[in-house]
Amino acid sequence: MEVGDICQRTVLCCEKEATAQDAAKLMRHNHVGDLVVTVTQADGVRIPLGMITDRDLVLEVLAQEVDPMGVCVGELIGPVLGTATEDEGVYEVLSRMWEFGVRRMPVINRQGGLVGIITVDDVIAHLSEQLTAVNRITSVQQQQESVARR
Repeated sequence: MEVGDICQRTVLCCEKEATAQDAAKLMRHNHVGDLVVTVTQADGVRIPLGMITDRDLVLEVLAQEVDPMGVCVGELIGPVLGTATEDEGVYEVLSRMWEFGVRRMPVINRQGGLVGIITVDDVIAHLSEQLTAVNRITSVQQQQESVARR
């Protein structure tokens, strides 16, 4: 299964120049805990630069008593962003998420443009569907055997 098959295609983003307060308001308004920090190219393609989470805002802005209007999210993101390409296998990407110690990763196309986001929750939902399908096979097999042996 490829990441592009199970990732979320609707991604909330902010530009790297957005303030920490802008990011917090955007998260609150949309009931999410993270944003992909991007730069938009002249052709309109959004290139992911990093991720900002509600936890980042608490630990790096609020707890440090930094003015949320005085710091841009581009200053809060890490130097390295792990990404997944939409044609990569789910297990490859899970390995990379483990390696980076993250629960979510931007999904990009071959040109580097943002096309989605993959989360551990997406993978769990996919695996749950697969396990349910396997369970149905077992149930059907048992029913067929009981009818055939009467």
